Amino acid sequence: MHWYLIHTKPRQELRALENLERQGYECYLPLLPTEKIQQKLVAIVDEPLFPRYLFIRLDSSQSGKSWTPIRSTLGVSKLVTFGMEPAKVDHALIEFLRASEAKFSEQPQRLFDVGDRVLVTDGPFAGIEAIYQMSNGEGRVMVLIELLSKPVKVVMSPQSLKKVS
Repeated sequence: MHWYLIHTKPRQELRALENLERQGYECYLPLLPTEKIQQKLVAIVDEPLFPRYLFIRLDSSQSGKSWTPIRSTLGVSKLVTFGMEPAKVDHALIEFLRASEAKFSEQPQRLFDVGDRVLVTDGPFAGIEAIYQMSNGEGRVMVLIELLSKPVKVVMSPQSLKKVS
């Protein structure tokens, strides 16, 4: 038994995972909890660590389960290959990802970090750059905006901000 890599259709990793597992295949989709703005609220959503990819454990011997149904499974695009050879993934990498995933779930990836430069996208300060300070726990955030050569703390909704790269 070896681990291989499946390429999925766009944003259909969970669908492919569910359908492959329903057919009896052992699969693994590493997820990363991430803050996202959904319906004007900040929510923690599990996002795939590797978008459009998931791992599948297959037996390459003659007595193993057939690989044929994989390609026609809903959500699956193809089995990743190098030439004609399916791409094997080291078992140690899968174990490392599983151990790391447990650490990730304790602390979700934040939308903004303290000190991030952000751009205010709407409201009276639209178009002004600010420095993200903190979330106040009530679905609002605090930023520093420079007005009249002085930093001023302003509280606003997180959907009014966009990270500046």
